[in-house]
Amino acid sequence: MFSGTTNQTIDPKGRFILPSKFREELSSTVYVTSGFENCVQILSPEQFDRLREQIRQLPADKTLSLQYILISPATEVSVSAQGRVMIPQKLREDASLTKDIVVVGMDTRIEVWNKENFEAFIEKQKKESVKEALELLRL
Repeated sequence: MFSGTTNQTIDPKGRFILPSKFREELSSTVYVTSGFENCVQILSPEQFDRLREQIRQLPADKTLSLQYILISPATEVSVSAQGRVMIPQKLREDASLTKDIVVVGMDTRIEVWNKENFEAFIEKQKKESVKEALELLRL
């Protein structure tokens, strides 16, 4: 399980250092693909295979849509000995990843966000969704 939020920087080649607590749960290769919001997600090979299988179980039109969004841009990348991960240029551009990024543990996946976009997204969630979700949890 991945949890926690870390501020990082990404270099011009698209590399950043994956927090050590995340590296401990991953193998030497990961899948990097589009995220569900304006971000990039990183999945272990096992989790990526589960995602692919779950997508295949959906109705054909939904399967095709998610394959285009999540499967086709996915790239298998190596985690370097120093813990660096490279995000392909197209994915960096799509998620506006330039210099300051936020690496977020999201249970079974890791998300990488442009820092400003992440902060705006969290503020929006606080205003729109969190109160209702907490009520459903009875917290």
